[in-house]
Amino acid sequence: MYIIGICGLSGSGKSSVSRAVVERFPGKIAVLEHDMYYYARKDKPKILNYDHPDALETGLMINHINELRNGRAIQRPVYDFKTSDRMAETVEIEPHPILIVEGLLLFNIAEIMPILDLRIYVDVPLDIAIIRRIKRDHIDRGRTVKSIITQYESSVRDAAINMVQPSRYLADLIIPQGATNLAGLEVLYGKIRDLLSKSNHPHGFIEGQEKD
Repeated sequence: MYIIGICGLSGSGKSSVSRAVVERFPGKIAVLEHDMYYYARKDKPKILNYDHPDALETGLMINHINELRNGRAIQRPVYDFKTSDRMAETVEIEPHPILIVEGLLLFNIAEIMPILDLRIYVDVPLDIAIIRRIKRDHIDRGRTVKSIITQYESSVRDAAINMVQPSRYLADLIIPQGATNLAGLEVLYGKIRDLLSKSNHPHGFIEGQEKD
């Protein structure tokens, strides 16, 4: 299994890049979102900063990565951003030749870095990222604009400037503007196509089957 880490600001378009890859190579890509591993409220009732690694149960995600790498399916947690709590149900993720792990703090966690075979940073200006975050949190997660701005001023901006943006220098590939950067995506597609063509995995790439 080849593991790709995708990092970038909240609102940078990490998930859009992951979706584009999944659509291009259907049945060949598994995805783990780091933000599905926020602690359940019962396990950590007072999370003061959701933009810090301590808010996430990264050890569980690493265990899940190892299980997938060993060919075993996992039960990925589901985090509900409207209630700010982990849900009771889980989602089964099966192993595939390529695993994408995405999250804004991935490259700031020492235990994660050796696991990643390829590190990608999705780069957008901070002002664009925060506008996207406001729209997403207000429309999709039911938060008030005031609460979003308060959180941004208290913790999000500091984490973005001091942790997330500097991590671009740890990336092997930077994709400015995310999924709208078709040339950047083609570079990534080419790498994945090459990996799958050489894979001995039973679900590996068969020449001519990639999605146009």
